Order: sequence, then C-alpha cells, then structure tokens
Amino acid sequence: MEVLYKSTRGAEEAVTASCAILKGLAKDGGLFVPTEIPKLSLSMEELSKMSYQETAYEVMKLFLTDFTEEELKACIAGAYDKKFDTDVIAPLAKVEGAYYLELFHGATIAFKDMALSILPYLMTTAAKKNHIKNEIVILTATSGDTGKAALAGFADVPGTKIIVFYPKNGVSPIQEKQMVTQAGDNTMVVGIHGNFDDAQSGVKAIFGNKELAKELDKAGYQFSSANSINIGRLVPQVVYYVYAYAKLLEGGEIKDGETINVVVPTGNFGNILAAYYAKQLGVPIGKLICASNDNKVLYDFFQTGEYNRNRPFILTTSPSMDILISSNLERLLYRIAGDDAAKDQELMKELTADGKYTITDAMKEKLGDFCGYYVTEAEDAQEIAKVYKDTGYVMDTHTAVAACAYEKYKAETGDETKTVIASTASPYKFTRSVMESIDAEKYGKLGDFELVDELSRISGVAVPNAIEEIRTAPVRHKTVCEVQDMEKTVRGFLGVE
Repeated sequence: MEVLYKSTRGAEEAVTASCAILKGLAKDGGLFVPTEIPKLSLSMEELSKMSYQETAYEVMKLFLTDFTEEELKACIAGAYDKKFDTDVIAPLAKVEGAYYLELFHGATIAFKDMALSILPYLMTTAAKKNHIKNEIVILTATSGDTGKAALAGFADVPGTKIIVFYPKNGVSPIQEKQMVTQAGDNTMVVGIHGNFDDAQSGVKAIFGNKELAKELDKAGYQFSSANSINIGRLVPQVVYYVYAYAKLLEGGEIKDGETINVVVPTGNFGNILAAYYAKQLGVPIGKLICASNDNKVLYDFFQTGEYNRNRPFILTTSPSMDILISSNLERLLYRIAGDDAAKDQELMKELTADGKYTITDAMKEKLGDFCGYYVTEAEDAQEIAKVYKDTGYVMDTHTAVAACAYEKYKAETGDETKTVIASTASPYKFTRSVMESIDAEKYGKLGDFELVDELSRISGVAVPNAIEEIRTAPVRHKTVCEVQDMEKTVRGFLGVE
C-alpha cells in the first residue's frame, strides 16, 4: 500500500514521503500528514524479538513507501549506531512502578536524537530520489534540544547547510554551550532577542517568503526543515513507542494485547502525536497523558476545547516545553475534523488573527484518547527530589513534569494501567536545575561543570561524552540578532544579499 502525504490546509496535491521530507512545510503553510495511517504488518510477539533497528524498519517502511528496502535499511544503519551509548538505543527503566523510556542515549543526550540522527540520511536519500540539484538549507528554530541534535546530524553532510535560531536567554547553559561550540563549515547558530515562539514564527515567515525562495533557487539553494513539522522527524518517533510496548512484552512486564498508558512532557506536540500515531498503527495504548509546565496552553485546550496563546510566556526550568504555539497540534486538529482541510485552515487563520480558536463539540468528542495535566515549577523540583530520595533515580526537569503529571492522573482517576513515561532528556542537560531541586543549599553555589561531576557521583551514571566534549570546546558561533533581522541573517550566511 502506497502512503502519500497531503497538506493539512488542502491546497497542495498529495506527494510521496520523500517529497514531503524535502519540502518540510507545504506551500500553503500546512503540515504534511499521511493520507491514511497504515497498520502494523507484524504481531507484537514477532516485534518483541527484534532489535531497535529491525523495529525501526518494520514501522518506517509502512510510512515511507517510496523508499526501497535497501535505502531505508541504510538510513537506519547509519543513524542508530555507536552514536548511541547503549546497544538497545532506547532502554526502559522501571522506577516506582512506572517504565521510563530513556530517549536520551544519543549524541546530544535528548530525545531529538532519536529522529534527528536519521533525518539527514532520509533527506539526502530523498534528494537523490527526486533528482534535486540544489543544496538543501536546513532552517530551524529550537527551544533548546532540536538545535543541537539537528546540528550534530547535519554537520558537514555534503549538499546541506544548517541554520539554527534559538532564544538567547531561553535555554539552559549546557544547551547553549552545546550549540555555540558546534563544529562544521556548513553550520550557523544564531541567538535571537525573543522567545521560542518568536523564533518559530520567524522561521515559518522565511519559509513562506515566495520571493526569497525564487532568489535562493537561482543561487542553487532550497529550504527544508529539521523541526518536528517535518514528517521525516515524526515518523522515526513513532518507532520508539512500538519498541517500548514490544520490549515490555519481551520482558514479561505485560501480556500480549494488554493496554498501556503513555505520558509525554509536551511542548510542540510532536512527541505525543507520534504516540497517537503508534496507537493508530495498532499498539494497545489507552490514555495519552499530555504533561505541560506553567506554559499550560495544551492543558487548557484539553480541558476546554479552546486554544489560546494570549497569555504571558513563562521561562521555566523545563525550557524545551516553553512553547505557546504547538505546531504539531494542527495535525491532530485535521484528523479530528475528519480530514477537513477547510476547517483546519479556518482555525489556523483564527490563531494568526486572534491568537486563539475553539474547536467544535464534534471535534472535542474525538479527543477521548488524550487528557492533560500541568505541573508548576515547585512541583517539578519536588518530583525530582522525591524520586531521587526514594529510589536513587535522577531525572531531568522535563521528565519530572511527566512523572508528576502521571501522579496527578493516578490520584484523580485511580487508573493503575501500566504506564510508559517518555524520559526526554538526560539530567546532565539541565544539571543546575536538577541539582538545585535535590539540594539547593548544598549545590546552589557550585559552577556548571562542578555540578556535572557531583551529579555523576550521586547518580552513579558516568558523565556523557556530549558533556565532556563541551568542557573545553571553543565558542564558534557568536551571532545574535533581532527577530525582524532573521531573514537578513539567513541571506548573509548564504551570500544571497
């Protein structure tokens, strides 16, 4: 069965998977979605005996139907290799009765590695398949993790350049150091005076500039995206939810067909949408628990059916979730509207014009798979401290939002269904926030790398290479710009003045 991709806003003809990956964003500003969600062709029993790489092939071949077996297996082999510090790629840690799906064992110690390790392979393969002569310019906004993972994936990949925008004062010190020390002649990192939503809106505006696209084409360039708006990011994320279920089955933690719940700390909505797609594939998932921090726009949406970004933007200790415009939610809206592109377009116009929209009662009824909880800064810190004190397990600030949301869900519903919590980053990525949560008085005065060594001591987990290599790495990227100068900065890097 061939799966094609169409825009959520309907103006574009259906395209192949490779074409959708290359484009990133549809011409009408919509996001590419599969014309239908396929079903798993193997049983969970069969999948339970497979490696991560084998599982990835079985899932991704269903979505990326114009890639040959040889092409797809080569992409998977290139992505999921020694860059990961564990052969199982995404291990499950059982802590206090929940299963933490550790998605941070890749090169940049965050879950974005799971998809961004393979995206460069998918994109360069797609370029060859579509006879693309232009150099591909990856343009992306980051709230902290996508940027470094994309930079690491695309650095010095022939036929590509990558430009990453991030909020100058809106990421952790470790996140910033990881980005600004990035090597690679084809890389550019730019801090903006603004927040993540400003960066994301600026990138979308550059994508939508038809005149700039023509100028770039003449100069031998074309844009694509490494954000989760790219279907080449979303499809690889579906894999680890299939894999998690299969490994729980293999380990005897669940019976075949038993339902599990999934909790995801959520910002741009891509990671939890991947879990929803896994459920549509046939994975026995019950509730999808959407965990928000103080920027609780998604929590409010699931409570009321109204999405309203007209509120203060709060900087928190879980910065990858500091988002008020959750781009991937559009893919879910399209689906619950019955694949109605006109309705989706109407809602997106309202969001642009008024900063809010309200879904219909019929759409709201189709959100039964989801529920939302939010966690304050104080609760987040308390969760890190409590779990460490009780078990010795140290989690990062984003994972703690999910863990605390799960506790709230259980207290409210009494639901004891076995649950997978998406553990989206290593505690080493947010060392200061994590250590001060455990003991502010003891650790508050230590320097960033002193905290790293102390975290290693108390957790018994070796300092990841991703942290060791930035201890002494020189800063290579010092550009900072205003939001209105983002296009000018891109032009300058590409020499298209």
